[in-house]
Amino acid sequence: MGVLGSLERGLQSAVDWVFRHGGVVEIPEITQRLQKELDAEAQALGRDRWVVPNDFRIHLSKADYARLFPLSKTMTAEISQELRRYAAERSYTFPGSITIDYDERPDLPTGRFAVASRHVATVADPSGAPSDDRPTSQGDLVLEVNGIRHPLVPGSFTIGRGHDANVTISDPGMSRSHAEIVVNPTSEGRTVHIIDLESRNGVYVNDQRVNKAELHDGDRVTLGSTHLLVRAPAGH
Repeated sequence: MGVLGSLERGLQSAVDWVFRHGGVVEIPEITQRLQKELDAEAQALGRDRWVVPNDFRIHLSKADYARLFPLSKTMTAEISQELRRYAAERSYTFPGSITIDYDERPDLPTGRFAVASRHVATVADPSGAPSDDRPTSQGDLVLEVNGIRHPLVPGSFTIGRGHDANVTISDPGMSRSHAEIVVNPTSEGRTVHIIDLESRNGVYVNDQRVNKAELHDGDRVTLGSTHLLVRAPAGH
């Protein structure tokens, strides 16, 4: 059976009719375009191992959006299944669950669509309370990981793929214990350092590989294929 199984069968007659009268986006075209996106954006993790995007946004014309969005839940499930099959055949690994969003772009003509993709790793904090709920004070910094904020208060915590890490990120490009964040109080406030825990793919601060580095507001940290940002909380 074709790429989309029963969903494709149910839509085929309507799609063919509209396609003959001016052209619309067909669901298999979206699947094929996302497969090409995996190929184009694959990042090497090691020999015969690649990490690929798992977060997609499909930009559709007004007419195509109106026709396809009511089917988005079923369509996403079917496309995701096909992407997982495609990835398995090519030794691709997703850093987290597959998400597909759809939006309307008035500048696109009917039958045309655009795709944006990202690598988004799943983040878990074994400490219990959501990170955003922890108190911060004036002058504190936070480490932001995929929208989750971890206040940089005195002490230390580890980041990695393993369950023993304080902050677990399901990024296959990350070691089980990848890096440690150490926050020390000083007479002028506090210092924040990141230390590479002999990780396989290294620690990068502002695109420079480091073994140990002091972090400041605005610094960008890359661990595996996950990007972290050091920033002051809003309003501080």
